Amino acid sequence: MTQITASTVLPARREHITLHTDDGLTLVGELARPAEHDPVATLIALHPLPTHGGMMDSHILRKASYRLPALADLAVLRFNTRGTLSERGRSEGEFGAGEAERYDVAAAIAWATAAGLPRLWLLGWSFGTELALKWGLDPAVEGAILLSPPLKRAGDAELDAWAASGKPLLVLVPELDDYLRPDEARRRFARVPQAELIAVDRAKHLWVGEPSVRIVLREIVRRINPAAWPLPTEWKD
Repeated sequence: MTQITASTVLPARREHITLHTDDGLTLVGELARPAEHDPVATLIALHPLPTHGGMMDSHILRKASYRLPALADLAVLRFNTRGTLSERGRSEGEFGAGEAERYDVAAAIAWATAAGLPRLWLLGWSFGTELALKWGLDPAVEGAILLSPPLKRAGDAELDAWAASGKPLLVLVPELDDYLRPDEARRRFARVPQAELIAVDRAKHLWVGEPSVRIVLREIVRRINPAAWPLPTEWKD
């Protein structure tokens, strides 16, 4: 048995993918699926603010793709929104301040649907939560998981739309977040009856450190594939 650490990459089928937006851009990404069978559900990852270093390789999203196909039978689709650069490459276009990115979210959902991927969930982190709330209410989407939501670009109107949809929201709010802390988050998300809000003690906006990573991945799996919960901390070689 091998201890799962910050650098662990578990077996999966990984492929580079290309998304095409309705406004004519090409976006780069990656799909990771379980190595030997079909996934039971799919995460479409929406990364933090690209003007502050956010990208498809932001660590929580990268570690989700490294671990969850093997540990929880989940597919993880990551991509760079317009103008964003990572090791995978740069997506075409320029940062759209959360507005033009509506086409990026739609392209990812359309690609996943066309690929026959099951049970689509959005996994947004920081800026990515804004994209999920503003542009993710697609019929093909089952629900959304929000990490460190700032609720700046997305506000009460978007929360009301999610409330009316009945689609589930899982909201993870760090105790020491830079933008929205648990007490205020509870007040804001109270208008979404089906939202499950979890305050995470001692965590910060960027979820730095293996304990924080494990909390996030564990809660994702608990909500989407409880049969694989709790996640192991070791891997059988």
